[in-house]
Amino acid sequence: MAKNYLLIFSEQLATEIELLCQRMKAPSNTVFQIRKSSSSVYANIREANYGQSKADMLSKFEIALKECSETEGWLQLLYKTNGINEETYKNLRNLCGRIRRILIASCKTLKENAK
Repeated sequence: MAKNYLLIFSEQLATEIELLCQRMKAPSNTVFQIRKSSSSVYANIREANYGQSKADMLSKFEIALKECSETEGWLQLLYKTNGINEETYKNLRNLCGRIRRILIASCKTLKENAK
């Protein structure tokens, strides 16, 4: 069976951010928001794997894409306010980028196949 890299990467993102939040001393709202958005990426990708239809799958992927963008925004805020260091920021931002690129390609394919 082929590896589902989208699921693997989204689980890695949610896990790494959860562990980061557990040891971070950033404002509680920021921690709450990044925790919520990164776990939503993972949850929506998992749900998409059992979508009721291709349209449902597309909808879940599009939500995950928006949540991934939000996660990147919170990472940038944390970096600019010294909540995380540059290495952590770049590693997590790159992981978001991988997820985003796969999601964009998957959404494009689903839309083309719907025609």
